[in-house]
Amino acid sequence: MKKRKIPMRKDIVTGEMMPKRQLIRVVRNKENEVSLDPTGKKPGRGAYVAVDVKIAERAKKQRTFDKVFNVTLDDAFYDELIKYADHEQARQELFGNDK
Repeated sequence: MKKRKIPMRKDIVTGEMMPKRQLIRVVRNKENEVSLDPTGKKPGRGAYVAVDVKIAERAKKQRTFDKVFNVTLDDAFYDELIKYADHEQARQELFGNDK
């Protein structure tokens, strides 16, 4: 039986390579709108952050996505990211890392 290769992506806050399923994709579209991408399929430039509330809070403090996407985001975006990370972190603790 062939072993499946796990897709890896880099967490832009920590610089650590992690399995894609343990990351949240954030995407900037052609109109420079930045949003969370729970499906991982939205068109646009994507960046990843770990499913970890502490790291999401660090992204807010450092304004990481402002720098990566060269835009100015309000705190509401980062608050949504933190809330989503909290939800996904709880899900992974309950059900494991599979979505």
